[in-house]
Amino acid sequence: MGSAATASPPPPPSGNLTQDELKRVAAHRAVEFVEPGMTLGLGTGSTAGHALDRLGDLLRAGALPGVAGVPTSLKTEAHAARVGIPLLPLEDAASASGAGGIRLSIDGADEVDPDLNLVKGRGGSLLREKMVEGAGDRFVVIVDESKLVPRLGCTGAVPVEVIPFGAPHTLGLIRKVFDGVLGFHARLRTVPAPKGDGLDAPFLTDNGNYIVEMFFEDGIRGDLRDISDRLLRITGVVEHGMFLGMATTVIVANKDGTVTVINKK
Repeated sequence: MGSAATASPPPPPSGNLTQDELKRVAAHRAVEFVEPGMTLGLGTGSTAGHALDRLGDLLRAGALPGVAGVPTSLKTEAHAARVGIPLLPLEDAASASGAGGIRLSIDGADEVDPDLNLVKGRGGSLLREKMVEGAGDRFVVIVDESKLVPRLGCTGAVPVEVIPFGAPHTLGLIRKVFDGVLGFHARLRTVPAPKGDGLDAPFLTDNGNYIVEMFFEDGIRGDLRDISDRLLRITGVVEHGMFLGMATTVIVANKDGTVTVINKK
């Protein structure tokens, strides 16, 4: 289990903050961990976007010389370039910062359980996120308190990236893993077809793969690592969105603007 540090003092009274304001509070707190010369893993999504903006501000002010980042998606790559963050491919990150490699990754999460396990990737970037964030020394997760859950899978889809070839067959094999689990269902994620003919097309990740969305009536019950292994043993599954044991710190922005920092034991 994680252990919570003392929350920071609240800001001047101004009513409850919006969810986007809370995301910005958590993101700015995470950026305080960044030091000059670090190579960073740059997350994807609206919360991570606030961290990118803050990093760009500090870089332009000369406060973080030598900082560079490894993006976890094409969207993040474009955002980072726009705000002036130097970028590196994953394979070059270690050589760029000596033996340290990626020192710190900052990203949001869709869900955080009491053991700091995560659901990530509802935006479709889970594979690159897991590759980059798994390669770093420290992974700081930034969320607002609505993302804290008793069990993974309580609030929405748990994504699984699959190759397009035989995707309906792979979907069937994923369903078999949860055969007999009440309230479970899974489907291929679709988006409106670009031709505008009223038909849907499979959602494509940056890697050209499809996403299977798994839904649970009351979250995932059972051994998460065993479930992870069973999913990854399916030929056709590339990766899933359960990030187990990866987060080292979770920064939670509370509704009143205070921040709680939870460190992995």
